[in-house]
Amino acid sequence: MTPLIILTLVLVWQFVLLGYTFTLAGNAADEAVRAGTASEGQAACEEAGRRNLPSAWQGGATVACSASGGYVTADVHLEVPVLFPGSIGFPFTVDGHAGAVQEED
Repeated sequence: MTPLIILTLVLVWQFVLLGYTFTLAGNAADEAVRAGTASEGQAACEEAGRRNLPSAWQGGATVACSASGGYVTADVHLEVPVLFPGSIGFPFTVDGHAGAVQEED
């Protein structure tokens, strides 16, 4: 019975990490697009997307920002860790996407 309980706890913990990664990706995309709409440029947009990520998620994070026709978008891709943040990741990523209208000066 003990191995079954341990396996269940490991699976629940993995789903918690998956959910937390989704939360981080969405928040990072929001922060990035917010910086991009303030006309701070693409480099500031990408830096803002990484700024609040925990260090365990920063290593595999990619942040891409683009502006077209007065509309700024940010896409964030994060690797989901296996069991412990900073450990090996699943072979898939979690995506966060945000967009907003660019502010006028």
